[in-house]
Amino acid sequence: MEMLKAGELYDVHFIEIMACPGGCLGGGGQPVPTNEKIRKARAKAIYAEEETLPIRKSHENTHVAEFYAKFIPEGPCSHKSHELLHTHYTKRGKFIL
Repeated sequence: MEMLKAGELYDVHFIEIMACPGGCLGGGGQPVPTNEKIRKARAKAIYAEEETLPIRKSHENTHVAEFYAKFIPEGPCSHKSHELLHTHYTKRGKFIL
C-alpha cells in the first residue's frame, strides 16, 4: 500500500487488496467460530499450497486474460468490469447463522 500511495508502482495493471487482518481466513465461506490458532494453521496451509502452483497471480492467468478478451475487452478497470464483476457489501452482524 505504501508503494501504491507513493506512486512507485508503474508496471502493474491490476491490484487486489485484501482488507482482512492476516487475510480472509476466517471470513466468508469459512467455518465459524474460529480463533487465532485456527487462523494461523489455515494461513500456513494456504501459503504452503499456493507456493506449489504454477500461476500465482490473477493477471498472469491465461484463463483470466481470455475471459477479458472475449467478454470485457475494455479491460479489468473498465466501467463494464465494475458493473459485472464488482459487488457491494451490506453491513451485517458479527455472525450470520
